[in-house]
Amino acid sequence: MVGESLIKTPDEKLALEGGEPVLPEGPPCWPALDPQIASVLTAMSADGSWGRYEGVHGERLVEILSELHTVEHVSLCASGTVAVELALRGLQVGTGDEVILAGYDFPGNFRAIEHVGARPVLIDIDPRHWCLNVELVEQAISPQTRAVVVSHLHGGLAPMKQIMEVARQRGLLVVEDACQAPGGRVDGKVTGTHGDVGVLSFGGSKLLTAGRGGAVLTADVEIHQRIKVYCERGNHAFPLSELQAAVLYPQVQGLAVANSLRAQRVSRLLQRCQHLPGLSPVQSSLFASEDQISLSAPTESLSSFYKLGWLYEPAQSRNVPRSQFLAAVQAEGVALDAGFRGFVKRSVRRCRVAGELVASARAAEATVILHHPVLIESEETIDRVATAMEKVLSQSGMC
Repeated sequence: MVGESLIKTPDEKLALEGGEPVLPEGPPCWPALDPQIASVLTAMSADGSWGRYEGVHGERLVEILSELHTVEHVSLCASGTVAVELALRGLQVGTGDEVILAGYDFPGNFRAIEHVGARPVLIDIDPRHWCLNVELVEQAISPQTRAVVVSHLHGGLAPMKQIMEVARQRGLLVVEDACQAPGGRVDGKVTGTHGDVGVLSFGGSKLLTAGRGGAVLTADVEIHQRIKVYCERGNHAFPLSELQAAVLYPQVQGLAVANSLRAQRVSRLLQRCQHLPGLSPVQSSLFASEDQISLSAPTESLSSFYKLGWLYEPAQSRNVPRSQFLAAVQAEGVALDAGFRGFVKRSVRRCRVAGELVASARAAEATVILHHPVLIESEETIDRVATAMEKVLSQSGMC
């Protein structure tokens, strides 16, 4: 029954203290074994295409990404971080400009703004979904403000329709960072397709992985052309290889099915953890029940779950520090980690802060995130993840 205790023996010793782990096999490996990718690599070894500068594999990847996102122009590149910088350069953001950014976000986005010569302007996140608070955008705008970088994080989705309305009214450009949410949907559109430019990452831990890599999505041919010109240094200076493109193609083909499965598993996990003290989940876009999550009926909004986030409240968990809680859960075999450090401590020499960053500071101090590979495992494994978390939270010996 949902909400009832999963622990048959609450006094069982923690793995951190020498007890038996709930998941002795540990977290699943990522990337997972995939016969399709093995077949691709065998074929590339035979025809030599793995070592070519450009070819059919990159072309096919551009085509399928363009189709998925219904955008005409896709620029492949070396990483999601590089993609954010290329997006800003494509928008002609540079020296003297300001770019609005959430006070809690991936550190590379802050640096990408700096790398093009612009100045980050920090606003707080919405504490419900851990993304940029659209209601604070207006107060952050100055005559120098040129753009907004907005990320979907930890299962939360930014309110892109509202963000775009404010941006259009105030003449701002928008970079939509979908690195944590490939193939998700928000406000009826695929993530990465709302802004002037969208960004994807293919890093080694991502839902779509080639070890490294990224992509910039846009419907604007001039933005695409500026990116192309900037990257051209006799050859592409920030390339995605043919080998990377080849292994990404089948992953994109299977993304919708995998995202649906992850959504089902998250729904099950959240139901089984809803009674646990000290854990408040990010507001995710999910159906009410697992059997309603369907590929045949796309929703207005559906998260992708590269990470699943909670706020951890020590005061509700016998004042056990976050670091100790994480160490104990990890010892039980669950890949639960701290979130980003955020930007609340960044020097005023590097950025401008518009308003208080209360929710951002709280997120930096209290976020815990579950890594996604376990979300394509069996229901029984998901139940054991919940059991591991309850086991840890139930132990008075951690105090």
